[in-house]
Amino acid sequence: MTRASLNALNQSLVNSANFYGNFISKLPFSSSSASSLQTIENSQCKPLLNPLYNLLPETRNPNKIVDLISSSLKQNNSQLTLLQNHIKPLIPHLGCHEITRVLLRFQSDCSSALTFFNWVKNDLGMKLSSHNYCYIVHILAWSKNFSLAMNLLCELIDFVKDCSNCEDLFESLVSCSKDCNFDAVVFDMLIKGYVRKDIVSYNTLISGYCKEGRMQESKYLVHEMIGNGISPDSFTCRVLVEGYRKQGRLVSALNLVVELRRFGVSISSGIYDFLIVSLCREDRPFAAKNILGRISQDGYVPKPDIYNELIKTFCRCNNVADALLVKAEMVRKRIKVNLVAYRALICSSCRIGKTHEAESLMAKMLKSDILPDPHICRVLIQCYCDQMDIDKAESMLSFFAKKFRIFDTESYNVLVSTYTESGDMEKLMELQDRMMKLGFAPNSLTCKYVIHGLLKAKRLYKQKLLGS
Repeated sequence: MTRASLNALNQSLVNSANFYGNFISKLPFSSSSASSLQTIENSQCKPLLNPLYNLLPETRNPNKIVDLISSSLKQNNSQLTLLQNHIKPLIPHLGCHEITRVLLRFQSDCSSALTFFNWVKNDLGMKLSSHNYCYIVHILAWSKNFSLAMNLLCELIDFVKDCSNCEDLFESLVSCSKDCNFDAVVFDMLIKGYVRKDIVSYNTLISGYCKEGRMQESKYLVHEMIGNGISPDSFTCRVLVEGYRKQGRLVSALNLVVELRRFGVSISSGIYDFLIVSLCREDRPFAAKNILGRISQDGYVPKPDIYNELIKTFCRCNNVADALLVKAEMVRKRIKVNLVAYRALICSSCRIGKTHEAESLMAKMLKSDILPDPHICRVLIQCYCDQMDIDKAESMLSFFAKKFRIFDTESYNVLVSTYTESGDMEKLMELQDRMMKLGFAPNSLTCKYVIHGLLKAKRLYKQKLLGS
């Protein structure tokens, strides 16, 4: 038989198959939906594909769709996208039964099974059945991918909840376990999945009440949760604490945390961090330090930022001694003090006139490889000028310029202003020369101070002449 006659025979078979396929599709027992699989039901309700489909080429034969997809998955998971275009006419014939068949073929290869499941759900946009979900959950749990299994189980809970005919998921999981490998932990996960989903409902209600400032109703719901055996999670605690903080009721927030701990609720370190920082921002460092001491006994390990925040707050409240105690504790625990904390300590020491302590702190800061900033320079220069220690102020200004390339014009102007008060213009001009050689450039304020100094010097000279 020639190639031409073979081609003619093949075309004849295809045409015949198409004719009979169209004929059968019009029979009463066939589906009227274009996207559903044309099947003949047997006594066990399993679909039997039309045998005439076997007369079609493989890529147009619905009987081959499971084999084609399985073959592509075995080659490379990324082949599904290419296959999608190749078998486009067959996609409407990919039903829930065919999806299950593919999943069962790859129950020992959870990666391929999950790739296929996501391809059907996301790329093809098909609505999967609850049994399709049950099979992929079993496959993932059997392969010890418990996190992914739990996520899909929660999706399944939502899926069943939204369906008009409420299914018994436990029965569905048991039914599907007969056809594939399974781990009994799936049934424990189902219970946890249902618990994870109140919790979402409770948290939504609690969050809504907190946003409206109805903290009493929120607290009642928390008690109801605990009474129903549902433990509040970190989101629940955070929403409640933030709700109390917005109302300026941090004490109530602290009392709630203590109460939740009595009920055995685990409080995350993030909640404690939030409470301590909130107390600091309300300028209540002693309360913050007190709660830090209490929770540290329970294993809470504060981050360096928490200690630094405490130091900054104590300094802002002019409690330098307590700030230094916190710093000493950090040194003892080998926790690094940051620039913000050192700046607060130096500024606070200068504010109360303790320049020696401020210099000592800066020396320790430099030893820790933390470089000063213009603000520290400014505070120190101002402090020495206030004490009329002009030589020390100039020496410090030169040190910052030479060592750290900090040319702070504001600090320079403070020094110029101090010289003008004395009325000694000769010394002021000499200072100008020295500073310009270092790299300081006068600005409009500098000129204003110099003019003020000249006027004052002139006035003093006149007074001197009149006095003589």
